[in-house]
Amino acid sequence: MSDKMIKEMKHNGPVRTKKKHKQSKDRSKTKQSHDDTNKSGLPTESNIETKETEIEKETSRHLSELSSITLTESTGTKWIVCVFVTALAFASRFYKLAEPDHICWDETHFGKMGSYYINRTFFFDVHPPLGKMLIGLAGVLTGYNGSFPFEKPGDKYGEINYIGMRAFCATLGSLLVPLSYLTVLEFYKSLPAAVLASFIIIFDTGCLTISQYILLDPILLFFIMCATYCLIKCDHYKSHPFTFQWWTWMSLTGFFLACAFSVKWVGLFVILLAGFKTVFDLWNLLGDLSQTKTQLIQHFLARVLCLIVLPGIVYMAWFLVHFKVLAYSGSGDGFFSSAFQSKLIGNSLYQTSMPEDLAYGSVITLKNQRPAGGLLHSHWHLYPEGIGAEQQQVTAYTHKDENNKWIIRKAESNPWDAKTPIEFVQNGDLIVLEHIATRRNLHSHIEPAPLTPRHYQVTGYGEKGAGDANDVWKVQIVDAPDKQRIKTVRTKFRLIHYLIGCALHSHSKTLPKWGWEQLEVTCNPHVRDKQNLWNIEDHYNERLPNSSFEVFAPSFVESLMESHAVMAQSNSGLKPKEGEFTSRPWQWPINYKGQRFSGVNESDYRVYLLGNPVIWWGNSVMLVVFCVVACIYAVMAQRKIEDSVAVKELKGRFLNSGCWLLLGWALHYFPFYLMGRVLYFHHYFPAMLYNSMLTGILLDYFLTRLQCYRLPHINISFHGIGLSICIAVIVQSFLKFYPLSYGMHGPLADEANSTLTGLKWMESWEI
Repeated sequence: MSDKMIKEMKHNGPVRTKKKHKQSKDRSKTKQSHDDTNKSGLPTESNIETKETEIEKETSRHLSELSSITLTESTGTKWIVCVFVTALAFASRFYKLAEPDHICWDETHFGKMGSYYINRTFFFDVHPPLGKMLIGLAGVLTGYNGSFPFEKPGDKYGEINYIGMRAFCATLGSLLVPLSYLTVLEFYKSLPAAVLASFIIIFDTGCLTISQYILLDPILLFFIMCATYCLIKCDHYKSHPFTFQWWTWMSLTGFFLACAFSVKWVGLFVILLAGFKTVFDLWNLLGDLSQTKTQLIQHFLARVLCLIVLPGIVYMAWFLVHFKVLAYSGSGDGFFSSAFQSKLIGNSLYQTSMPEDLAYGSVITLKNQRPAGGLLHSHWHLYPEGIGAEQQQVTAYTHKDENNKWIIRKAESNPWDAKTPIEFVQNGDLIVLEHIATRRNLHSHIEPAPLTPRHYQVTGYGEKGAGDANDVWKVQIVDAPDKQRIKTVRTKFRLIHYLIGCALHSHSKTLPKWGWEQLEVTCNPHVRDKQNLWNIEDHYNERLPNSSFEVFAPSFVESLMESHAVMAQSNSGLKPKEGEFTSRPWQWPINYKGQRFSGVNESDYRVYLLGNPVIWWGNSVMLVVFCVVACIYAVMAQRKIEDSVAVKELKGRFLNSGCWLLLGWALHYFPFYLMGRVLYFHHYFPAMLYNSMLTGILLDYFLTRLQCYRLPHINISFHGIGLSICIAVIVQSFLKFYPLSYGMHGPLADEANSTLTGLKWMESWEI
């Protein structure tokens, strides 16, 4: 076969193969009829096949031209376009950045936490520290002194310089655009697809809104996109492994993976994406017979070093900085163990001296041993009617408070006589705990607990220390012989109700407003439950000698482990507060319900977090379309339907990039269905970024194929026209919905005279 014939076979698409002898026989039988047909002027089979071949050649030529548009484009052009879309992103994110000039939504949390870092005051949050540290750093660098209280949404900033922290978040939100542009360009090798993806993100009202405020989300999204881009960039050097560039991009991938996870734990999902990609690459290397065993081991160890060891070190380093900066006692102390608190400057346990052995007559506070456990607490308020006995409430409180203090008495002594000889509390003793502020005793009876009906209610009962037999508790030290003394901070013990046999218990369930949203305390019939364990945190007794407790300060590793236990416990227990607008995962892709950032009434400056419906619904449709197209191509491949070289190359890039972006979307979306904690609309935005990049690639692919299959004599750029229409629709939809991001005034959309009526496409949108 000649070279010319081989080239034709490569470029002419599917080739119909016939057996040589059958072909010769058919030609001899039909030659005469073909000659007759030629004489009559009608088209012959050979003429039709020639025409089809010409069309296929023309199609292949156009496809080759279009599919190589990025390859032939100069580097300068790509960077000019990148600068252009980046400038658009910054212009849209920084426009009206100072408005509104009051606290919006979660700025009350993350602005306050930035202030804590500036003031070096310890606090607790359910998320890792990096995002808040960066917000605090941005505040310091832009002149904010950490003095604003950030008490509640709607409070005016006044003269406080809050713009710097908003500008930092807006900068990272703006950089999502060039990152998505470069990711698509690197992945799919198409400049139009990269432009489409970047325009989708620029002109989405949701991405715009979430980037303009002091929140963790733009920081998280930035690190997720950085990790994704670096992960894809590694493929660029896979044919040159272990070079400087290869090591650089692999190490940067690990670094940004750690940063994403250090902002929020949902950064785990991009780590999973990197894990799947790494396993896929290693599997391909295993099938490459040119790779020696030594080379395979080197590839494996390099990825372990860059994608496991390095991220682990970076992640722990942020916590080390976190513990070093937050050196002073603050609002978060009570969430942590007594030993942890002993290293916080200003805490009652810091470099303190307290009696080591607990004696009767001592004033104490009791700390529940579970992660994020509270201090045993009571106050004058009673349980409401219908909630067990209408006696004084007993709760667990995670903050230092005078109402956490109790005096410990022997069961038979009432009132306590301070002149009684010193007697130490021992394992097995019967005791009464009297609340200092209200003079009522810790009490339980056979009434169901408010939130846990299988447990018994715990109350404060009696007058001036006088109560009844239901006030008596037995001390049970864990794994200790009788008569062993209780040690301050160190001893773990249970308090067993003398008559009922249940154990004093606390957990993460939060009481309603009548209980001041404090933690429920019950008497648990399951005595061995780990959440029944307590320890003495504060111990006051002037008659006893004091001992130093500095030796109980935990190491960095112990502090790290405890922090994660507390974060995990609190994260899983997050519940919506009264009046909060929550949502479910099924609502997110269809833009069913947004989130109020600012304002409720028509006189308020209102900002509403909602995706551009044209973009979000288009994204959802494109997800379904891509899955259908991928299935069709899988069937074609199974049926051995061949494509031309140009089509194969384009389809390969399309399926490879599309499938990885689809996986990125799925990993950042479906896990939320398994979460029991409260969820919000903003949780969908990482998945939305992957969806937007996939949409850009899919639209460009369809336009490319459409351009290829046009008739040869029609000299129209369907690709260019289609690209222009897509961009026009995106921009026009933004021009309609931009008030959602830049602020709404006047009557609500439900009112007849409202200028926003045309924006409310769904009744579930609270605009």
